[in-house]
Amino acid sequence: MLRLSFFNKKKSHFEYLHSKWSQRHKELQENLWTKHGDTIHSFLSKPQNLAMSTLAGMVLLTTTPANAMVSSNSASQVQQSTFREIDPNTFMMSDLANVLPSQVQPLTSDQENKITDMLSKDFNLSVKAELNGIRLDRNYGLIGKEQHLARFPGDQISIHFDSSGESDKYADTGMAPGLGAWGYFASSQSELTSEDDLREKYYIAVPTFLAPNFNENVATYSAFFKYRKMLVVNPDNGKAIIADIADSGPAPFTGKNLGGSPEVMDYLERVDGAQKGPVLYFFIDDPNNTVSLGPISMK
Repeated sequence: MLRLSFFNKKKSHFEYLHSKWSQRHKELQENLWTKHGDTIHSFLSKPQNLAMSTLAGMVLLTTTPANAMVSSNSASQVQQSTFREIDPNTFMMSDLANVLPSQVQPLTSDQENKITDMLSKDFNLSVKAELNGIRLDRNYGLIGKEQHLARFPGDQISIHFDSSGESDKYADTGMAPGLGAWGYFASSQSELTSEDDLREKYYIAVPTFLAPNFNENVATYSAFFKYRKMLVVNPDNGKAIIADIADSGPAPFTGKNLGGSPEVMDYLERVDGAQKGPVLYFFIDDPNNTVSLGPISMK
């Protein structure tokens, strides 16, 4: 009798948990569809996005608000189903897809404003298409892979990476035959700082010479663009990185709108056979130099 009573208590407790988790699961689903229903439907309407496993997983989890009941037979299964991980990048990707043009091309002012507002909130940064009255020729374009830049006189690929060998996989890219637009990052190897090293590691090249009014303000614009921090986002997977402008180019005839270091390209997963793909890139307003270079996640 004592064992039966104990079993009934355990069963009653499980039923209570099951009911509680089921209600919580229903609330989560309703909240997701209330906030993101339009963007989810819009995103799924584009065939090229159907293969994205993160979104597919989310849709399987949420289905519709009417199908919110959990049918698990154990507390652990209920908990696992309720808290199945949803990649937060999924929502950013769907929101971006709802704003971006169907072709990779310069954005309209309205598109720029919507996207910079979105990215500022997602990453808790001040993201700008224009800063100090200066802007690039575009903020949505094809990025291509660049070589490593010499950080100081005598820099070579054999000494370009730290002793851990963690970055050796990028060695086959080689060194660019010339210097970056602003020369060496440091006067000598002994004077190379960790900030200098990161500036080369996470650099991008943008065609500063195509910026509106550049030819009339060469000195001012060159000073502005030197190591200017930018948020670079791959809209196809939501990956983002803080990079700095350390070179000028590429030329329009290359078919690329900007270039990225091997590390930048690798992190953004823009390393397919074509070695290029679409990215968004915007200025970061960071007057006190508090934003770190490198990969960044949504806040």
